[in-house]
Amino acid sequence: MNRSEVAQLRARIEQECQAMHLVMHSYAVVSNHDAINHKYDAIGSYQEQLEQIVGLEQAAQITIEVYQKTLG
Repeated sequence: MNRSEVAQLRARIEQECQAMHLVMHSYAVVSNHDAINHKYDAIGSYQEQLEQIVGLEQAAQITIEVYQKTLG
């Protein structure tokens, strides 16, 4: 397992979650639907990259953990 790649992907997921949090709590939430979808797509892409490194279950666990920490 390449820990630095996992750390980088985890950081990217966290950045996307933080950006999504900002979009979701802006005044124009309705007009930002596309932006939110884009963030979810990016998170999914990073999760797929994690799957190649750590496997399906651990990638999902990492993604959920970061999501809950950031948006929970």
